[in-house]
Amino acid sequence: MSDKPLVTTESLAEYFRQLLEGAMERQRTPLNQVTEFYLVDLLERFTDPRELYQPKSDGSLEEEPLAFQLQRALEGTREERIQALRRLGDGSLYVAGFFGDSLQRRLVDLDYYIGMGGAAYGALASMTRARGSTGAFVDLYEELCRKFITIVDLFSEVSERVSVTTNTGVVRLYERWIKTGSERLTRLLAEQGVVPAFVKPGTVQ
Repeated sequence: MSDKPLVTTESLAEYFRQLLEGAMERQRTPLNQVTEFYLVDLLERFTDPRELYQPKSDGSLEEEPLAFQLQRALEGTREERIQALRRLGDGSLYVAGFFGDSLQRRLVDLDYYIGMGGAAYGALASMTRARGSTGAFVDLYEELCRKFITIVDLFSEVSERVSVTTNTGVVRLYERWIKTGSERLTRLLAEQGVVPAFVKPGTVQ
């Protein structure tokens, strides 16, 4: 069997929209239409690793520390600050949702990404409001800030559902189920015909 993603929808944006809306329905987490559109665009953009990593002089990519991104967000022109804050918020949200498990083994943990990302969106909302703007953008950034943890959970489910489109992804989900006993992972595995009934949840073999 192939390990290539089984994406059969007309576009990547439509694929992520379906996954996100499914997660919203299952988790009973409604979002404003503008916020949903923004998140689908974010998911599509971050399929390009250059959205998450900075290019080095040798052409390779490296992850930029959040503290450096925050420093850049506090400097420069207004537009440069807005772009830097958006990058900080978007990157933190994506990493927290898609790589939250791996953050447990790093010096910078999940709470740090949640704090930095939520603060970045909060600052964007304040800057937009201070400029006299009202409507979609203010509401967007305020919802991203207020529901940051909730959206991290939505992205986690999107990540899990992307994973089950490959054989190796199913194995990883099963390994995570062994450690956590998550009911959501149980459902995902069952949908793939895997019934984890012989290992006690929370037990690492």
